[in-house]
Amino acid sequence: MEFAGAMAVALAVDAVLGWPEQLFRSIGHPVTWLGRLIEMVDEACNRSSHPPTFRRAAGAMATLVVIALPTILAIAVQAQLTTGWSRVVIAGILAWPLVALRSLHDHVTAVAHPLLSGDIDAARLAVSRIVGRDPAGLDEAGIARASIESLAENTSDGVIAPVLWGAVFGLPGIVGYKAINTLDSMIGHRTLRHEAFGWAAARIDDLANFIPARLTGLLFAIVSARPAAAFSCMMTDARRHRSINAGWPEAAMAGALGVRLSGPRVYHGSLADEPWLNGGARDPLAADIRQALKLYRRAILLLAFLLLLLALVWGGIENA
Repeated sequence: MEFAGAMAVALAVDAVLGWPEQLFRSIGHPVTWLGRLIEMVDEACNRSSHPPTFRRAAGAMATLVVIALPTILAIAVQAQLTTGWSRVVIAGILAWPLVALRSLHDHVTAVAHPLLSGDIDAARLAVSRIVGRDPAGLDEAGIARASIESLAENTSDGVIAPVLWGAVFGLPGIVGYKAINTLDSMIGHRTLRHEAFGWAAARIDDLANFIPARLTGLLFAIVSARPAAAFSCMMTDARRHRSINAGWPEAAMAGALGVRLSGPRVYHGSLADEPWLNGGARDPLAADIRQALKLYRRAILLLAFLLLLLALVWGGIENA
């Protein structure tokens, strides 16, 4: 359970520091390093001249290699760490860059501020940085909906999932998960280029996020002012979402805020007729983004408390 303590340290460091811009300009970020590796593998192994069956097999092999390389490195690093609280702190600092706690909060806040002041154009620009849908036609409700959905889904993908797998397996767990999630974001799409090559990456990501997505929804419901409504909406509407995982935190968030999420949206000029989550509720507004951020902060605080409690209780048992 030293790993649980390490993940609590990672959350605390990221909450205070984030990933400083100067550091990013100097050395980049572990996710960008993974991104470059994936780009190289994609360019070298994904050929349009190959048949789909071959591309699927090549993509599966490439995916396993990209996951294995940083995970093996993390295993080697973790093996060198000393035991005790120094191991907890060092492992937490090493895990810190892989927790997107502050970055997610800052990106969603960047949408809320201009939208609350009535600057629709600035809000559209800000939301375009965190969602894939076309922002040009979004009104206040559309911008609010997009940012709240992104916050809910990325709480799972960017914070809860890496921390969960880090708490279970230590540095190899959080590093391996981040490789899986970055692969999915880059090649796990149903496009002509990646539908076959990225199939394995998408399926592995679905598996890796299965438990974290449901845990995230549960955390949102627990810390909500409307826990029964949040839990009920999650249990009834989550499966309506096109994603087997994203619907759980999004539905819980919709029920907690008393708004409707998902629904029809435009991607690259094409209408995606998605079903509503909490469809009988009102549309979200700018103020609801602030409420969603409050819910996010409470969920992360609860997560950090549970990690510390687990680490302390287990440490007491081992010392007894």
